[in-house]
Amino acid sequence: MSGPLIALAVVAVCWILINLKTSRPDGQLIPDVHPYRVMLGHITPRRNEAIVYFDSYIPADRLLAYIAQARRRGGALAEVDITHCLLGAVALALKENPRMNRFVAGRRLYQRSERAITFSAKRKRLDRDAKLATPKLVLPADGSETFAELCARVDRLIGAERKEGPTYLDRELGLLTLLPRAVLVRGVPFFMWLDYHNLLPRSFIANDGMFTSVFVANLGSLNMDPGYHHLYEWGNCPVFLTAGKIAERPTVVDGQVVAQKTLHLRWSFDERIDDGLNARFGIDTVRRVLEDPEKYFGG
Repeated sequence: MSGPLIALAVVAVCWILINLKTSRPDGQLIPDVHPYRVMLGHITPRRNEAIVYFDSYIPADRLLAYIAQARRRGGALAEVDITHCLLGAVALALKENPRMNRFVAGRRLYQRSERAITFSAKRKRLDRDAKLATPKLVLPADGSETFAELCARVDRLIGAERKEGPTYLDRELGLLTLLPRAVLVRGVPFFMWLDYHNLLPRSFIANDGMFTSVFVANLGSLNMDPGYHHLYEWGNCPVFLTAGKIAERPTVVDGQVVAQKTLHLRWSFDERIDDGLNARFGIDTVRRVLEDPEKYFGG
């Protein structure tokens, strides 16, 4: 066999092996997927082609009362706020609804091997020029973490982001943006190709906030209403939650229209991971927790 034929055979074998690779560092391939869901990955190969939006409205009186009481008590929950409560509710939703913790990679469906929540926070409060931080909160596998312990970890993550000097992500992005545009144009698709074929190194996935179960953005902390957010094509985050400022909304209570303080949530959901019914189960868990925080978070 001639040299060119040998080289072609090697390339063909490598291509076959790459396309047969199903193992990933962040998830396990789900066997026996319904044919409809298999085809959905091919009909809508990009995340934002399969996006579904949901709204939910949470009566906020008990939530605000809980936060006020927790702050008065002091201790571990002295700095608790809406963001902490959103993260605690989403953590429980992921625990109770594991089908919510799936993702699509390479047009295949995976069960994520950990529960992780990425959330956004300003490096400096109410500073329009401050950089945006996106810490990733990885939850204990056994689900044993208390709400107070979760809040303490969230505060440490935010504190690390607000320290003077560049973070790991700052340094990584700083190096990338030093590259010429012509290199970035080809480099980013190359890394997306590696991820598509399950060849992206574990370190990239572990340190990147876009490889996560849910992304939470509390726009209410900036006195904003929630927006319908897209899903990033980079990474594999299938659910995005935005929360708006708490405001009075007309609500029907016992047949009467009253003004009620309400927390407006907007969800963006990748339909390829599961159907709308299971999306509703996760959303209902978040609603249930936020409507009765004392029961689920404790004092």
